[in-house]
Amino acid sequence: MGNLATIQERIERVRMEWSSNLASMPEHEQPVYTCSTCKDQEWIIDPQNPWVATPCPCAKQKQLHRRIQNALIPEEFEEARLDNYQVTSPIQQELFQTAKRYVKNSSMIWQGRQNSMGMVAEVGETQIKRIPDLKQRANLIQKYNSYGLGKTHLQIAIAKELLQQGHAVLCISDVVFMHDLAQSKRYSDEGSAFYRLLSGVIEAEVLVWDDIGKSKYTEAKEELYYRIINERYRQRKPILFSSNEDELTLSERIGEAAFSRLYSMAKDYFVKVKGPDYRVEGTGT
Repeated sequence: MGNLATIQERIERVRMEWSSNLASMPEHEQPVYTCSTCKDQEWIIDPQNPWVATPCPCAKQKQLHRRIQNALIPEEFEEARLDNYQVTSPIQQELFQTAKRYVKNSSMIWQGRQNSMGMVAEVGETQIKRIPDLKQRANLIQKYNSYGLGKTHLQIAIAKELLQQGHAVLCISDVVFMHDLAQSKRYSDEGSAFYRLLSGVIEAEVLVWDDIGKSKYTEAKEELYYRIINERYRQRKPILFSSNEDELTLSERIGEAAFSRLYSMAKDYFVKVKGPDYRVEGTGT
């Protein structure tokens, strides 16, 4: 092996050859960079010393972009932020203030077990569906509506605030996640895909769980809910969850033991909602 000076000379020669080859390329064949300063390397190399480099100003923004991609934020909520959440009713004001308070206090509460936030219905859809009289059921739907109030918008907005702070976030939709888990059990991979999905939601630094309890109930799913929530409870990992079920019906759908832990994690930031569906009226998210 050559000495350090020889290695540096070789690196410099290769770098100069590459620059020369690049300059001689036709313009349409030259690579296009999002950052012309570092050429998307996220480091600026000292032209006098190729062994010295400093972070490019674009690095933080690109790291945030990767965290956002890894968070699996749904496309329809890519623009969701706290500052563009529409407050048009008292319950939305309560949701908004709770979300802001959670973000503000997150660094203090994450060391304890009460580290999560939850938004559920005042009267859940399962409870309403049990009413046999159609007219009475329609009245209850109108009186206790929990849709179109911006719960998912706020979950994603909080997630983005936490991503900005450098935290890792994973967003899942209950129905899709439970379906993917069930499908993964059918793969001929000795459970590899199943355990990869399961460990992903258990180990995520922050888990955003949208519409928890929406998936059709089975005993096997109840065991999975308990396993995930209990492990996160034990490891003091926060869950930002929403549901269109109420406390009673959510407990039925995910199991009493799982709900007990979930509620205890979020009870300081737990909101029961009802109000007009602003999605239907054209102003909600």
